[in-house]
Amino acid sequence: MLDNFFRPKSVAVIGASREEGKTGHSILANLINDKLVLAGLPSNGSIGGSKRGFPGKIFPVNPKSSEILGLKTFPSVLDADSDIDLAIIVIPPKFIPAALDDCAKKGVRSAIIISAGFKETGAEGARLEKEIVSKAKALGIRLLGPNCLGLIDTNSNLNASFAKGMPPKGRIAFFSQSGALCTAILDWAIGTNVGFSKFISLGNKADLSEIDLLEYLANDDETSVILGYLEGIENGKAFMDIAKKAVQKKPVILIKAGGTQAGARAASSHTGTLAGSDKAFNAAFFQTGIIRAMSIEELFDYAILFAEQPLPQGSRLAIITNAGGPGIIAADAVENTKGIEMAQFSSDTLDSLRQKLPPTAGLFNPVDVIGDAKSDRYKDALNIVLNDNNVDAGLVLLTPQAMTDVDNIARAVVGVIAPFIPLLWGQISNLSPQGDRGRIASTNSQKTIMTSFMGEVSVRNAVNILQENGVPNYPYPERAVRSFARMAQYVETLKLPDDKPVSFNVDKARAEDILKKAVDNGKAIILDEAKSIIEAYGFKTPDAVLAETSNEAVKAAEKLGYPVVMKIASPDIIHKTEVGGVRVGLKDKREVKKAFLEMTSKAKRHIPNAIILGVNIQKMVKGKEVILGMSHDRSFGPLIMFGLGGIYVEVMKDVAFRVAPFLRRDVESMLEEVKGFPILKGVRGEKKSDINALINAILRLSQLVTDFPEIIEMDINPLMVLPEGEGVVAVDVRMGIG
Repeated sequence: MLDNFFRPKSVAVIGASREEGKTGHSILANLINDKLVLAGLPSNGSIGGSKRGFPGKIFPVNPKSSEILGLKTFPSVLDADSDIDLAIIVIPPKFIPAALDDCAKKGVRSAIIISAGFKETGAEGARLEKEIVSKAKALGIRLLGPNCLGLIDTNSNLNASFAKGMPPKGRIAFFSQSGALCTAILDWAIGTNVGFSKFISLGNKADLSEIDLLEYLANDDETSVILGYLEGIENGKAFMDIAKKAVQKKPVILIKAGGTQAGARAASSHTGTLAGSDKAFNAAFFQTGIIRAMSIEELFDYAILFAEQPLPQGSRLAIITNAGGPGIIAADAVENTKGIEMAQFSSDTLDSLRQKLPPTAGLFNPVDVIGDAKSDRYKDALNIVLNDNNVDAGLVLLTPQAMTDVDNIARAVVGVIAPFIPLLWGQISNLSPQGDRGRIASTNSQKTIMTSFMGEVSVRNAVNILQENGVPNYPYPERAVRSFARMAQYVETLKLPDDKPVSFNVDKARAEDILKKAVDNGKAIILDEAKSIIEAYGFKTPDAVLAETSNEAVKAAEKLGYPVVMKIASPDIIHKTEVGGVRVGLKDKREVKKAFLEMTSKAKRHIPNAIILGVNIQKMVKGKEVILGMSHDRSFGPLIMFGLGGIYVEVMKDVAFRVAPFLRRDVESMLEEVKGFPILKGVRGEKKSDINALINAILRLSQLVTDFPEIIEMDINPLMVLPEGEGVVAVDVRMGIG
């Protein structure tokens, strides 16, 4: 448990300083709320909506001072006159090992290392960081940092950081690898009065990581929404396991930086983190139910809606507006956003709207109450719409016109929606056997409500009225729509059954034996052996005959039946097409004989030292061409790729990824991600392909690469998908081992 980090009864600041501007001074001042103390004010005065001043014991540690900020100072933690729960270390790196020894002797089991100068600086820093982590582990001390801002817990009135200000209390927890980003967001939170439960700066993640925090925050009663900024993940599998459990309790919204080459380089120099494949992160987030934000704006747009509003039953959105343009923009945003739809009003709703609104009003979704609408018209329209069983959520738009009574309209919205948001985070644990999952609306009376009061000066007070009453307001309707889509996505995630990965009956021993022999022989790339390995895992492959002469090639082709495919056979030629080593659709012996002579001579010309064993002859398989691939991601391990073959993958890069092992539904969604997938469903009168066999093939591949981590890359290209009921055939396979 990490309670001593967030709920300590006593804190030591090792490296406390008398000098303003020093980190050790700022941290101590934050703990005791120095400015208020010096001004003669009580240390629990209110700033930013939260009470200030840590109520527990504070021990400044500095051998050169006797008193700092009115507190007695101690030469060492060993000299403190009571137990210490948390140590905040702000001293040069070379002195930290000795400080940890003292902490262990004092019984300290939790420490925050603020100091920089570790793996983010290079090899020597990395060596020192490793030494400190090993020592802390041996001493039984958990570490946050190093190279971090610290942490804040608003419920404990604990500001164990050198950030300015304390955010208001709230239900959002935020962790970040970037301390500077934390300070910017803290300043924003205070300015906008957005409440937080916890702020944690991870720094280099030498010990505590996002995995530890996800597990802790998922079980934290003071937190309803978990936010995070990540640059990389060291143990992707453990992260996914914990994230799946956390998502079932509360939404997890993360922004992952370092997705580009430039960003990855910056992440590495920032915290020494290897960013990993962005495709792998996308897949991992999707498979675990994590909501990925692509910007800081999205991160907090989503968070505010989750923190303030109940989850809807479904994805049907109703829009009310006093201006046609914004209503159209919002409707377009809904139609262009996957996973949500415009609500279709019942006939009773339309009749009620017709009775209450003027003849010029627009009755169908979006409801246009016209520019001269006062609060009563908004009130009537919103009340009618929210009582429609076909509506799961409402978005109220307003543009400030000369006759618009903006503040009263805001009050009307607040008054109408009160009965529709009866349950908030933290009030549900005793009402539902599923804990926080019970926030999904159990009756039609529970709706998700958002507003977009557009403008700035004219709507400022109205926006405050809305926000003070738990109604999220977005400056533009598209941002509200996007946020609702993420909430609807989360609801669908919670509805998914707790399935397990599919396991097929395979010949694992045979595959293991083939792989062992290949490794023992020093092979890094295998071809024929790879074919045998996938056959052991249930893949069908075409019959092939090795021909050493052109006459043997003709005999083999006539035995297999035309048309045939010919491929150069050489352990030294991996990319056959680049040397003219593949011919397809050969229809008679003349074409086969000619192809044999051309292929062998061309291969020798391109790679003179290559050993040419001959040419493999295969019966040509007719079907839809797809590609299955696998690469090893540094964070998550085996990453499976699917795409249609040919131009779709080579030019259009129309592919999708999943982290192995995965579930059948993960494969189904993977196929749907590929834009060309409808071709396999049958278009323009063509037969439907065997999609079920394709799904099973991908699941078999997942099982194979999970069973054998020594397989580091793999291509099945092409995998021919035959008509429905006829299966799939792996025509060519290449495997890298290590």
